[in-house]
Amino acid sequence: MALPAFGAAAPVDHVPTGALYSILVVVHVLCAVVGFGAVVLTGFQAARARRDPSAPGAEGVRRYFRPGTNWAGRVVYGVPVFGFAVIGASGGAWRPGDAFVVAGLVIWLASAALAETVAWPGERRIQSLVTERWADARRSGELDRTCRQVMAAAAATGALFVVAVVVMVARP
Repeated sequence: MALPAFGAAAPVDHVPTGALYSILVVVHVLCAVVGFGAVVLTGFQAARARRDPSAPGAEGVRRYFRPGTNWAGRVVYGVPVFGFAVIGASGGAWRPGDAFVVAGLVIWLASAALAETVAWPGERRIQSLVTERWADARRSGELDRTCRQVMAAAAATGALFVVAVVVMVARP
């Protein structure tokens, strides 16, 4: 048996089919899009929060950063759960040790770590600053620093999401 050319997808005994497999793939993808999308959206909103509290759109920023947990972002935790369910429903076509699965999991871990350590704590700080003392925090630079950190983490998370999509589609 000849080895596949570099960059070519490994041969698959069969292409997974069936309603359960398809539903699990859709839910896996939706978790990724909603979860990572919410983190990226937080970065965009953090950029808007750097403006003056009397600027156009400030009310939308206040609504977005109202105190509470960003549950849409936490949907990202469904990605590996449904990813492994997809593997289980693939009928042996995909395995946990496949290179694209391992790469995807590593990328997801990096993204989740960024969200947990930078984006979400920063989001909570922005919530507090915007609701309690937006103008003062803006003048002191505290809001700007926090927003920049959240924006950077959100951008990195978005870039990792794009890389993960490429890896999942290409299945190197």
